[in-house]
Amino acid sequence: MKARVYVSLKQTVLDPQGQTIARALAGRGYKGIEDVRQSKVFDLALAAGMDRETLRGHIEEIARDILTNPVIEEYRVEILD
Repeated sequence: MKARVYVSLKQTVLDPQGQTIARALAGRGYKGIEDVRQSKVFDLALAAGMDRETLRGHIEEIARDILTNPVIEEYRVEILD
């Protein structure tokens, strides 16, 4: 089993990297792209034999306490088979 954690900046936080990419895309002639937001993805390999809900709780704790800065970032957890 695997877990995937998506971490992104909160919508209220400026994203200078995303803005730079958006400007570069416009400069290269790509039309129709209004905004770019960058994010991170963490893939975690999970040990076999643990309860799915227990694992989810652990991953939620890891995401909240270690993988994100809760002041400026938000996260979403997926448990994959």
